[in-house]
Amino acid sequence: MKKLTGAIKQMLDALAFEHAGEHMSMKDKTQILAQSSNSVNEAALKELQPALSRSGSSSRRVALYMGSELSPEVMGYVIETCSRLKHQLTVLSFQSENITRELLSEYQHTLEETGVEMDVVALSGDPVSGLGRYLRKHPEIAFLTCRDTGYLGRRCLKGKYPQNAFPVPVVVVTTVAEDAGVQSEAVSSDDSGEVVVA
Repeated sequence: MKKLTGAIKQMLDALAFEHAGEHMSMKDKTQILAQSSNSVNEAALKELQPALSRSGSSSRRVALYMGSELSPEVMGYVIETCSRLKHQLTVLSFQSENITRELLSEYQHTLEETGVEMDVVALSGDPVSGLGRYLRKHPEIAFLTCRDTGYLGRRCLKGKYPQNAFPVPVVVVTTVAEDAGVQSEAVSSDDSGEVVVA
């Protein structure tokens, strides 16, 4: 399971910096890819910074879709990922901003300690179209994170979304340890986009 987790982290690292490689030489790309995949090290990030600033995306973000509950597993994953990738956090919710901030309050100290800045965005309307609309207007979002037992996570795992519903990959974080890495239902054949179970 440890190898699988490492492989998933490597894939998410690659997705987070996929646009940066367009401005680099083949030698630079090969050198960065040959480094250890367990974490994005400081040297690799320093090499990527000029490319990131040329592409206009120096403040990359991870989006977290949050319903009426916030599990420690999801928040732990998001904080660790944002800290490791040097990304900021955007919390998307269909609740009021006050309720969302109240649910996030216990993690505020951890976010400040790790240097992760957080924005809260209250969306409205249909969840699928609201999320899709926001993500299309914000190209700085590297990927969207949600929990497996929530509305979005269940629907992603069941393949209930059209192929291009979201312009970014969706990372579904399992919140129950014994179910980690197990998908109870097959994803439909209409390819609902990229879904990663972490």
